[in-house]
Amino acid sequence: MGYSVTTPPGPPPILSNHHHPPNPNPKSITHLTRRSLLLSAPLSLTLQPPPSSAAASLPPTDTTITDRVFMDFSLCPTYFRPLSSPDSKPALCPDSLPLGRLVLGLYGHHVPLTVSNFKSMCTSSAYKGTLVHKLFPGQFFLAGHQGDKPGDVRRPMGLARNTETVDSKAFALTHSRPGLLSLNLSENDDEDDIKLDPDYRNVEFLITSGPGPCPDLDYKNIVFGSVLEGLDVVTAIAAIPTYRPSEKIQQFNDFAEFLGDERAVNARALWNKPLKTVYISDCGLSSFSGRK
Repeated sequence: MGYSVTTPPGPPPILSNHHHPPNPNPKSITHLTRRSLLLSAPLSLTLQPPPSSAAASLPPTDTTITDRVFMDFSLCPTYFRPLSSPDSKPALCPDSLPLGRLVLGLYGHHVPLTVSNFKSMCTSSAYKGTLVHKLFPGQFFLAGHQGDKPGDVRRPMGLARNTETVDSKAFALTHSRPGLLSLNLSENDDEDDIKLDPDYRNVEFLITSGPGPCPDLDYKNIVFGSVLEGLDVVTAIAAIPTYRPSEKIQQFNDFAEFLGDERAVNARALWNKPLKTVYISDCGLSSFSGRK
Protein backbone atom coordinates (compact mmCIF):
# COMPACT_ATOMS: atom_id res chain seq x y z
CA MET A 1 0.00 0.00 0.00
CA GLY A 2 1.58 3.32 -1.00
CA TYR A 3 1.60 6.64 0.71
CA SER A 4 1.49 10.03 -0.91
CA VAL A 5 3.32 13.06 0.49
CA THR A 6 1.76 16.44 0.02
CA THR A 7 4.25 19.29 -0.13
CA PRO A 8 3.16 22.22 2.12
CA PRO A 9 2.58 25.50 0.36
CA GLY A 10 5.45 27.93 0.22
CA PRO A 11 5.64 31.33 1.91
CA PRO A 12 3.28 34.06 0.77
CA PRO A 13 4.39 36.39 -1.95
CA ILE A 14 6.28 39.48 -0.83
CA LEU A 15 4.11 42.53 -1.15
CA SER A 16 5.60 45.83 -2.17
CA ASN A 17 4.52 49.19 -3.46
CA HIS A 18 5.12 48.16 -7.06
CA HIS A 19 2.09 47.35 -9.19
CA HIS A 20 1.68 43.75 -10.28
CA PRO A 21 -0.72 42.31 -12.79
CA PRO A 22 -3.95 41.02 -11.23
CA ASN A 23 -3.94 37.40 -10.16
CA PRO A 24 -6.44 35.29 -12.04
CA ASN A 25 -7.25 33.32 -8.88
CA PRO A 26 -7.54 35.72 -5.89
CA LYS A 27 -8.82 32.98 -3.55
CA SER A 28 -5.45 31.20 -3.71
CA ILE A 29 -3.67 34.26 -2.38
CA THR A 30 -6.08 34.49 0.54
CA HIS A 31 -5.67 30.80 1.32
CA LEU A 32 -1.86 30.93 1.22
CA THR A 33 -1.63 34.08 3.31
CA ARG A 34 -3.68 32.73 6.22
CA ARG A 35 -1.90 29.38 6.21
CA SER A 36 1.56 30.89 5.97
CA LEU A 37 0.84 33.28 8.82
CA LEU A 38 -0.09 30.37 11.06
CA LEU A 39 3.05 28.51 10.12
CA SER A 40 5.39 31.45 10.44
CA ALA A 41 4.00 33.00 13.64
CA PRO A 42 5.96 30.78 16.08
CA LEU A 43 9.12 31.32 14.06
CA SER A 44 8.77 35.08 14.12
CA LEU A 45 8.27 35.03 17.88
CA THR A 46 11.34 32.90 18.36
CA LEU A 47 13.56 35.17 16.32
CA GLN A 48 12.62 38.30 18.22
CA PRO A 49 15.54 39.57 20.36
CA PRO A 50 14.94 39.54 24.13
CA PRO A 51 14.15 42.91 25.69
CA SER A 52 17.16 44.71 27.11
CA SER A 53 17.58 44.45 30.88
CA ALA A 54 17.15 47.60 32.91
CA ALA A 55 20.07 46.60 35.14
CA ALA A 56 22.39 46.44 32.16
CA SER A 57 21.74 50.10 31.42
CA LEU A 58 22.74 51.23 34.92
CA PRO A 59 26.19 52.81 35.26
CA PRO A 60 28.83 50.67 37.01
CA THR A 61 29.21 51.18 40.75
CA ASP A 62 32.11 53.45 41.66
CA THR A 63 34.42 51.48 43.95
CA THR A 64 37.19 54.08 43.99
CA ILE A 65 39.02 53.94 47.32
CA THR A 66 38.67 57.38 48.87
CA ASP A 67 39.87 56.59 52.41
CA ARG A 68 41.96 54.02 54.21
CA VAL A 69 41.62 52.98 57.83
CA PHE A 70 43.37 50.32 59.89
CA MET A 71 42.18 47.91 62.55
CA ASP A 72 44.46 45.89 64.80
CA PHE A 73 42.98 42.63 66.08
CA SER A 74 44.20 40.78 69.15
CA LEU A 75 43.40 37.57 70.97
CA CYS A 76 42.81 37.64 74.72
CA PRO A 77 43.26 34.33 76.57
CA THR A 78 41.30 35.62 79.59
CA TYR A 79 38.59 38.24 79.08
CA PHE A 80 37.92 41.94 79.51
CA ARG A 81 37.89 43.27 83.05
CA PRO A 82 35.58 46.29 83.39
CA LEU A 83 36.98 49.37 85.04
CA SER A 84 35.51 50.86 88.20
CA SER A 85 33.22 53.26 86.33
CA PRO A 86 30.38 51.61 84.41
CA ASP A 87 30.58 54.36 81.78
CA SER A 88 34.23 53.68 81.02
CA LYS A 89 35.57 51.63 78.16
CA PRO A 90 36.53 48.07 79.12
CA ALA A 91 40.11 47.56 80.15
CA LEU A 92 42.26 46.19 77.37
CA CYS A 93 43.51 42.69 77.88
CA PRO A 94 46.93 42.97 79.60
CA ASP A 95 48.23 39.69 78.19
CA SER A 96 46.81 39.85 74.66
CA LEU A 97 48.25 38.11 71.62
CA PRO A 98 48.33 40.32 68.49
CA LEU A 99 46.76 38.71 65.44
CA GLY A 100 47.73 41.46 63.00
CA ARG A 101 46.50 44.58 61.22
CA LEU A 102 43.81 45.04 58.59
CA VAL A 103 44.03 47.96 56.18
CA LEU A 104 40.59 48.69 54.79
CA GLY A 105 39.87 50.71 51.66
CA LEU A 106 36.56 52.58 51.74
CA TYR A 107 34.27 53.34 48.77
CA GLY A 108 33.44 56.96 49.55
CA HIS A 109 31.97 57.72 46.13
CA HIS A 110 29.57 54.80 46.34
CA VAL A 111 28.13 55.37 49.85
CA PRO A 112 29.57 58.59 51.34
CA LEU A 113 27.40 58.59 54.49
CA THR A 114 28.23 55.01 55.42
CA VAL A 115 31.93 55.63 54.83
CA SER A 116 31.92 58.91 56.78
CA ASN A 117 30.31 57.31 59.84
CA PHE A 118 32.63 54.32 59.77
CA LYS A 119 35.68 56.52 59.40
CA SER A 120 34.53 58.66 62.34
CA MET A 121 34.16 55.55 64.47
CA CYS A 122 37.73 54.56 63.62
CA THR A 123 39.37 57.98 64.08
CA SER A 124 37.61 58.54 67.42
CA SER A 125 38.74 55.09 68.60
CA ALA A 126 35.09 54.20 69.24
CA TYR A 127 35.73 50.69 67.91
CA LYS A 128 38.81 50.26 70.09
CA GLY A 129 38.30 47.53 72.67
CA THR A 130 35.20 46.05 71.01
CA LEU A 131 34.70 42.36 70.40
CA VAL A 132 34.31 40.19 67.36
CA HIS A 133 31.08 38.89 68.88
CA LYS A 134 29.84 36.52 66.17
CA LEU A 135 31.68 34.29 63.73
CA PHE A 136 30.07 32.23 60.99
CA PRO A 137 32.66 29.72 59.72
CA GLY A 138 33.27 29.87 56.00
CA GLN A 139 31.21 33.05 55.65
CA PHE A 140 31.88 36.19 57.75
CA PHE A 141 32.39 37.65 61.21
CA LEU A 142 30.63 40.50 63.03
CA ALA A 143 31.94 43.36 65.18
CA GLY A 144 30.64 46.67 66.49
CA HIS A 145 27.75 45.43 68.65
CA GLN A 146 26.25 48.26 70.72
CA GLY A 147 25.61 47.80 74.42
CA ASP A 148 26.81 48.49 77.95
CA LYS A 149 28.77 45.29 78.55
CA PRO A 150 32.56 44.99 78.30
CA GLY A 151 33.50 44.64 74.66
CA ASP A 152 30.42 46.48 73.34
CA VAL A 153 30.45 49.73 71.39
CA ARG A 154 29.10 52.65 73.40
CA ARG A 155 26.27 54.58 71.75
CA PRO A 156 27.98 56.80 69.16
CA MET A 157 27.32 60.52 69.25
CA GLY A 158 27.46 63.05 66.45
CA LEU A 159 27.06 60.61 63.54
CA ALA A 160 24.89 61.56 60.57
CA ARG A 161 21.62 59.71 60.04
CA ASN A 162 22.39 57.16 57.37
CA THR A 163 19.70 57.50 54.71
CA GLU A 164 21.64 55.15 52.43
CA THR A 165 20.11 52.21 54.30
CA VAL A 166 16.88 52.87 52.38
CA ASP A 167 18.51 53.64 49.03
CA SER A 168 18.44 50.68 46.64
CA LYS A 169 21.57 51.89 44.85
CA ALA A 170 23.59 51.43 48.04
CA PHE A 171 22.94 47.67 47.93
CA ALA A 172 24.30 47.18 44.40
CA LEU A 173 27.57 45.50 45.42
CA THR A 174 27.44 41.82 46.33
CA HIS A 175 29.40 39.80 48.87
CA SER A 176 31.25 37.96 46.14
CA ARG A 177 34.62 37.22 47.75
CA PRO A 178 36.59 37.20 51.01
CA GLY A 179 37.69 40.48 52.57
CA LEU A 180 34.65 42.64 51.81
CA LEU A 181 33.56 45.19 54.42
CA SER A 182 29.81 45.62 54.82
CA LEU A 183 27.41 47.56 57.05
CA ASN A 184 25.52 44.87 58.92
CA LEU A 185 21.76 45.25 58.57
CA SER A 186 20.26 41.79 58.14
CA GLU A 187 22.31 40.16 60.92
CA ASN A 188 22.31 43.13 63.31
CA ASP A 189 21.76 42.04 66.89
CA ASP A 190 21.89 45.31 68.82
CA GLU A 191 19.56 45.40 71.80
CA ASP A 192 15.97 46.41 71.02
CA ASP A 193 15.94 49.25 73.56
CA ILE A 194 19.00 50.72 71.82
CA LYS A 195 17.40 50.45 68.37
CA LEU A 196 14.28 52.24 69.61
CA ASP A 197 16.33 55.30 70.58
CA PRO A 198 15.58 58.15 68.12
CA ASP A 199 19.30 58.89 67.98
CA TYR A 200 20.25 55.27 67.24
CA ARG A 201 22.97 54.84 64.60
CA ASN A 202 23.86 51.39 63.32
CA VAL A 203 27.65 50.94 63.37
CA GLU A 204 27.82 47.13 63.39
CA PHE A 205 29.84 45.76 60.48
CA LEU A 206 30.83 42.45 58.97
CA ILE A 207 33.83 41.23 57.00
CA THR A 208 33.49 38.26 54.66
CA SER A 209 36.00 35.51 55.39
CA GLY A 210 35.49 33.20 52.41
CA PRO A 211 36.53 30.99 50.85
CA GLY A 212 33.48 31.56 48.65
CA PRO A 213 30.81 34.23 48.21
CA CYS A 214 27.98 34.90 50.69
CA PRO A 215 24.86 35.31 48.51
CA ASP A 216 22.57 35.26 51.55
CA LEU A 217 23.97 38.68 52.50
CA ASP A 218 23.42 40.27 49.09
CA TYR A 219 20.93 43.15 48.74
CA LYS A 220 20.40 43.12 52.52
CA ASN A 221 23.67 44.71 53.65
CA ILE A 222 25.77 47.56 52.26
CA VAL A 223 29.24 46.70 50.95
CA PHE A 224 31.32 49.86 51.41
CA GLY A 225 34.95 48.72 51.41
CA SER A 226 37.44 45.88 51.18
CA VAL A 227 40.56 44.53 52.84
CA LEU A 228 43.66 45.93 51.14
CA GLU A 229 46.20 44.38 53.51
CA GLY A 230 45.91 41.64 56.09
CA LEU A 231 43.67 39.05 54.51
CA ASP A 232 45.68 36.48 56.47
CA VAL A 233 44.36 38.12 59.65
CA VAL A 234 40.80 37.56 58.40
CA THR A 235 41.69 33.91 57.80
CA ALA A 236 43.12 33.60 61.32
CA ILE A 237 39.97 35.04 62.88
CA ALA A 238 37.77 32.78 60.76
CA ALA A 239 39.66 29.73 62.04
CA ILE A 240 38.73 30.38 65.69
CA PRO A 241 36.25 27.75 66.95
CA THR A 242 32.72 28.86 67.83
CA TYR A 243 29.91 27.62 70.02
CA ARG A 244 27.39 25.62 68.01
CA PRO A 245 24.77 23.47 69.76
CA SER A 246 23.88 19.99 68.65
CA GLU A 247 21.11 19.47 66.13
CA LYS A 248 18.79 18.15 68.86
CA ILE A 249 19.25 21.29 70.94
CA GLN A 250 18.64 23.46 67.88
CA GLN A 251 15.36 21.65 67.19
CA PHE A 252 14.30 22.04 70.82
CA ASN A 253 15.18 25.74 70.63
CA ASP A 254 13.13 26.18 67.44
CA PHE A 255 10.14 24.55 69.14
CA ALA A 256 10.53 26.73 72.24
CA GLU A 257 10.73 29.84 70.09
CA PHE A 258 7.59 28.74 68.26
CA LEU A 259 5.82 28.56 71.63
CA GLY A 260 6.96 32.09 72.43
CA ASP A 261 9.48 31.18 75.11
CA GLU A 262 11.84 34.16 75.49
CA ARG A 263 14.57 31.89 76.82
CA ALA A 264 14.90 30.43 73.34
CA VAL A 265 15.91 33.84 71.96
CA ASN A 266 18.43 34.36 74.77
CA ALA A 267 19.93 30.95 74.16
CA ARG A 268 20.18 31.57 70.42
CA ALA A 269 22.21 34.72 71.13
CA LEU A 270 25.07 32.48 72.27
CA TRP A 271 25.25 30.59 68.99
CA ASN A 272 28.26 31.30 66.76
CA LYS A 273 30.10 33.16 69.51
CA PRO A 274 33.89 32.66 69.29
CA LEU A 275 35.25 30.40 72.01
CA LYS A 276 38.24 32.74 72.26
CA THR A 277 38.08 36.47 72.90
CA VAL A 278 38.97 38.41 69.74
CA TYR A 279 38.83 42.18 69.89
CA ILE A 280 39.88 45.36 68.08
CA SER A 281 42.93 46.56 69.99
CA ASP A 282 43.48 49.72 67.95
CA CYS A 283 42.05 51.60 64.96
CA GLY A 284 42.52 54.83 63.04
CA LEU A 285 43.41 56.37 59.68
CA SER A 286 45.92 54.64 57.45
CA SER A 287 48.32 56.41 55.11
CA PHE A 288 47.96 56.16 51.34
CA SER A 289 51.73 55.82 50.99
CA GLY A 290 52.80 52.83 48.97
CA ARG A 291 49.37 52.30 47.41
CA LYS A 292 49.54 51.24 43.79
